[in-house]
Amino acid sequence: MSLESIQIGFMPPADKVSAENLLQLVAYAQSKGFDYIVSPINSPAYRRVLFEEEEPQNPSLRAWRAGLESFRPEDLVLRTADHSEFIVGTISDWQDFDSQDLKVRLHSELALKQQFNWASHLALGGVMLPYPPSSKPLSNYGRVLTSSISMLPYTACWLRVPCMDDELERNVAEELQGMKSWERWNTILNMAGSQSKLGIALELSATLPTDKVLDRWFAEPVKVVIIPEDIFLTNNKGYPVLSKRHQHVVRKFMRFKPYFMISSSSLPKLTLDEFSDDLLENSLASPHADYLRYLYRTQDTLGVIDQFATGYQDYLQAPLQPLQDNLESSTYETFEKDPIKYQQYELAVERALLDRPVPTDGTPDVTVIMVVGAGRGPLVNCSLRAAEKAGRNVRIYAVEKNPNAFVTIQNMKASLWGDRVNIVFSDMRTWNPPEQADILVSELLGSFGDNELSPECLDGAQKVLKPDGISIPANYTAFVAPMSSNKLHADVSSFKDLTHFETSYVVMFKAISLLAQPKPIWVFEHPNRKDIPLNQNPLSNHHNIRSGSIEFTSKTSGMIHGIAGYFESVLYKDVLLSINPETHSPGMFSWFPIYFPIKTPLYVPAGGQVVLDFWRLTDTRKVWYEWQVSCKVEGLGVIHSSSLHNVGGRSSSIGLY
Repeated sequence: MSLESIQIGFMPPADKVSAENLLQLVAYAQSKGFDYIVSPINSPAYRRVLFEEEEPQNPSLRAWRAGLESFRPEDLVLRTADHSEFIVGTISDWQDFDSQDLKVRLHSELALKQQFNWASHLALGGVMLPYPPSSKPLSNYGRVLTSSISMLPYTACWLRVPCMDDELERNVAEELQGMKSWERWNTILNMAGSQSKLGIALELSATLPTDKVLDRWFAEPVKVVIIPEDIFLTNNKGYPVLSKRHQHVVRKFMRFKPYFMISSSSLPKLTLDEFSDDLLENSLASPHADYLRYLYRTQDTLGVIDQFATGYQDYLQAPLQPLQDNLESSTYETFEKDPIKYQQYELAVERALLDRPVPTDGTPDVTVIMVVGAGRGPLVNCSLRAAEKAGRNVRIYAVEKNPNAFVTIQNMKASLWGDRVNIVFSDMRTWNPPEQADILVSELLGSFGDNELSPECLDGAQKVLKPDGISIPANYTAFVAPMSSNKLHADVSSFKDLTHFETSYVVMFKAISLLAQPKPIWVFEHPNRKDIPLNQNPLSNHHNIRSGSIEFTSKTSGMIHGIAGYFESVLYKDVLLSINPETHSPGMFSWFPIYFPIKTPLYVPAGGQVVLDFWRLTDTRKVWYEWQVSCKVEGLGVIHSSSLHNVGGRSSSIGLY
């Protein structure tokens, strides 16, 4: 979406729109700069289908078998396909799918299907469904939508949902106001399934929910944001504006590129019989639409991370397997663009050099630095710059097993490094060096810290490190949090197999909601001599098995679609790298978070506990993760539990060789 491509529609009051004034309203909306208009598909006369006489012996069954008759002209507001590309249709709100009257239920369902058929015939761009009254159950409504939505193969379908529900919320705590609407939407979506094309038309109100409640909507398929005219304020120049809080919410939704609708409680002030071509041509654009376009144009400039992530947001990517696969040049090049990571590495090496004692016995003052997994050489460059800043003499070894990357560092040595750097073509775990290192430097971290086998690689390489040597990084901690994301779960579901639900994905999160803040689950430290018995081959790797069971409390209700994973790393002393949201290194984009899906989403009520059980397991060939999610309620114990995912690494693993 370009800066000028925000789509804004005009929604006049449905009961004021008729077949007679529709074309005039279309012309009015176009003259005001709107991109589309919202109109009811049917007139109030269509309600006749609930009351027309039937055969007395079994009227409901007769209607069910035969279906409703074709529309009569007086039933319709949208009678032709004229301007259909400019119109979003709305479904009649008198339909009651959960009525206690069987006839009303059956006729409502038949009427909905008839309206869907007509909307598809007209090729409308979208159809909007009314929000069911909170006093009504939802079971039949959800069933009808689920069975009927396939009738709209090319037309978007949106359920109109208020961000604040009706009077049933009066006794709800303020921090939970608005969750009733989400709960009812979630009930319908669960019936329709995560892959349903059903979206949300979320209607804002003068009073908005808390950020915690609104956060749930950012993980849902909000395709339309409805803004009533009467929640706008008037500034000192007489123009409509939104409050600071509403501005913040609208701008945040703009990141997801929905349609916007300006709803009005009255027809335009200019009466329809006064319209003329001259008036329409000279009509000024809607100040409300202009204001929304102004908010869109004046959004904060994309930061470094957002610029880098464009095209990657909510896109499932397989984690790298650097021991099994040789990385491509483009992959190295992408990560080498991150200035923050290498800035921190350079600082860590500089401080480690400054902390090394200067020899007093007359031996040469040379610090041996070994860069293991040198790639195309960025950490070698960091180490050379750090040595220059610290004023220390260094001898550097660059160790790389990727033959293609090794060609690059050969060229670097010939053209730039010279004798300051010794290059070695070898796996760091099996290399026998001519001397031991004072400082061991690596960048083997993955999105979960250990998921690219940094522990295994560094355990195998630490034999090259002196007893008092320094490892950079010194440690890294994995963090987990329960998360909600209809989009990511639907994307995994689209593969229609178990394997993809038992695979982790590197994802730049966007349309997600964390149900609680991430917590640490395990840590790895280097050098790791204390965990590797002296008589044990470090490649046996059992010392790198980990497990954890972490409990979270969800302040609001929500759906759990999986687990979000992050890491924090101490490079050296107070020099840190982090992708944990609370401590994220500003401007760093080398790592996206990791997503562990669960096959069946779990519901957690407000105040409920979510337990994440996680294992990092190994054998002689591979490392893999297993995970399980359960929900508990005080006094009831466990109310939901997922299956154990990826048992024995059957679906996904990281190869050791």
